Amino acid sequence: MNIQLYYAPITCALAPYITLTEAGAEFEVLPLNFRTKQHMSAKYVAINPKHKVPLLVVDGQKLTENVAIQQWIARTFPDANLLPADPLDELQAVSLISWCSSGIHPYLRIINGPPKVCDIAGTEENIRSHATEHVFECFGIAENLLNGKEYFFDRFTAPDTNFYWCFRRAGQFELDLSQFPNCQAHFDRMETRPSVQKLLAYEKEVQAGFASAA
Repeated sequence: MNIQLYYAPITCALAPYITLTEAGAEFEVLPLNFRTKQHMSAKYVAINPKHKVPLLVVDGQKLTENVAIQQWIARTFPDANLLPADPLDELQAVSLISWCSSGIHPYLRIINGPPKVCDIAGTEENIRSHATEHVFECFGIAENLLNGKEYFFDRFTAPDTNFYWCFRRAGQFELDLSQFPNCQAHFDRMETRPSVQKLLAYEKEVQAGFASAA
């Protein structure tokens, strides 16, 4: 099986990188430089018209969207136990991945670039403020879900990687996350996992390579 992961530093493509690593999968990573808009190149758009990451290519078959990619990884590598065994819990895990992707991620994107939703002069801080309120509401929900728990379920599962990205991204915007100690503990715990440490080292390597090529 030939597995390729199109990836870009900082992006949510880190989630399948981590789960593939947890699964012990052999996969090739194809990094894209978003700063030079490599993801908007004619070459990449021809591969993925959505012009974003992650994109998983398995023996030439393409799969986009983290909700689908994470399920594919879990089903293809069942011994990794990336989703709960109980059917209802499995769907709850998929729900969490979907929530991270569609309920939190878009608002983090707005915080990062308010003009993407409104380019009227003088509105940026107001847009950021409203988006931050929504993100904090979501983190409050996660705070309760993680109360007294190391992970969202009784062990590490795929949605932990997606939420890790969300909380990490919020921290990169220098938001005050001190009111979410359970989320912070989850984040710190994730960063001790070998799969995450491998991802962070790879991210640093790719960023250095992009900088030297500039």
